[in-house]
Amino acid sequence: MIISRIGRFLLACITLLSFAAAARPGDAPWKVGIAAVKITPQKHIPLAGYAGRNRPFQSVEQDIYAKAMLVEDGSGSRAILITLDLVGIRPPVAEPVCQRITEKTGLQRHQILLNCSHTHSAPLLHYPDDPNAPKLPTTPDTAEYTRWLEDQLVDLAIRAASNVRPANISWGVGVAPFVMNRREYSERGVLNAPNPRGPVDRAVPVLRVEDPADHKLIAILFGAACHNTTLTGNNLRLCGDYAGFAEHDLEAQFAGVQAMFMQGFGGDANPYPRGTLPLAKQHGQTLADEVARVLKDGKKLKPVAGPLKTVMDYVDLPLRQVPREELETLVKTEPSWIQFGAKTRLALLDRGETLPASYHAPIAVWQFGEDLTLVAVSGEVVNDYVRLVESAIGPLRLWPAGYCNDVFGYLPSARVVREGGYENRGLNTGKGWFTPDAQDLVVNKVKDLARQAGRQLPDR
Repeated sequence: MIISRIGRFLLACITLLSFAAAARPGDAPWKVGIAAVKITPQKHIPLAGYAGRNRPFQSVEQDIYAKAMLVEDGSGSRAILITLDLVGIRPPVAEPVCQRITEKTGLQRHQILLNCSHTHSAPLLHYPDDPNAPKLPTTPDTAEYTRWLEDQLVDLAIRAASNVRPANISWGVGVAPFVMNRREYSERGVLNAPNPRGPVDRAVPVLRVEDPADHKLIAILFGAACHNTTLTGNNLRLCGDYAGFAEHDLEAQFAGVQAMFMQGFGGDANPYPRGTLPLAKQHGQTLADEVARVLKDGKKLKPVAGPLKTVMDYVDLPLRQVPREELETLVKTEPSWIQFGAKTRLALLDRGETLPASYHAPIAVWQFGEDLTLVAVSGEVVNDYVRLVESAIGPLRLWPAGYCNDVFGYLPSARVVREGGYENRGLNTGKGWFTPDAQDLVVNKVKDLARQAGRQLPDR
């Protein structure tokens, strides 16, 4: 009897020691590497986002940044997210950067994700050899800045990849009250104006990265589905808009933490109200406070485990084929953004060129075990795609992100195409308006990639 009790006691001790060994900080389910770099231009160059601005920025209201987070699961599978305080990034810059990151770190293209906050108060980039880039008033200083930026992004990825440490990851969701639909219906058609009844995604996804030893915060990734356009076209101050202020406020609240913003499916949403710097700061504070609330609420956060699986592919999105006669009519009768596209296509026809039939758009999915799916779609993705993606792959444990890898212009849903309005302008170059069929091709590609990544899809 005594021997039996001693045996059970020793077995219990061995079990407790085994559990303690398994829980050592070095055996955390993840390793994470972070890095940041200030990308504020040294020279005053034009800002991107509002075509009416014809002067360089005049002052720096807030420094802008690129930030990287590399995650590595227990088996060594890695991926890196780079967030940028820019209106967008196009393949002539993004792809050479990713190729150089591959050469320096071994990360493959599907393991690299670029997301732009879409602030309209950040510098214009230079795309000299891109036939799909709009002809904007770039300068030699713009080209110099773009080349410098490319080098900074490669170095950023190298630093994040070489500085990994054990980490625990969890995630939750809050609410952003300032997100407003901007497609107002009127007798004159769909206007670019606040629509309180219009659909929006007010979710604020939050990723908490902490040290497994003392649970101290290392990094925060958070998002919102809303244009960074609190500051309007008369602004000539460099600024990250509400997202930049939210990052700054969070890093002030949590000393030593890297805060990163990821833009969602906010193509048809604006901050409300908007138009002034105090409002941009107010929305940033509101967002930061909500992220902090989620971080501190244990019930809001769910642990994220591996394995990590990343996939990426392209989808050819069809563009409307419009006869010359119709283009000539559109130039005379339609709003300026439609006139721009019609004039661009008429100029192509006059030069004897063929109008493009489709656009080659990247889409990626990152799957974190059974706990979280990040869906990364290119372009300015309108809100309808939230519901469409939820229906296709399920609404739970889902993080939709737009403005990823290639910000080519607006990605409208079939509904938006039918209704018209600003979000139906298509490619920023003016070379194409998407057809309603683009919607199903995007959703089907997301579904296919989610299946490849290992997400359990709903039975249909």
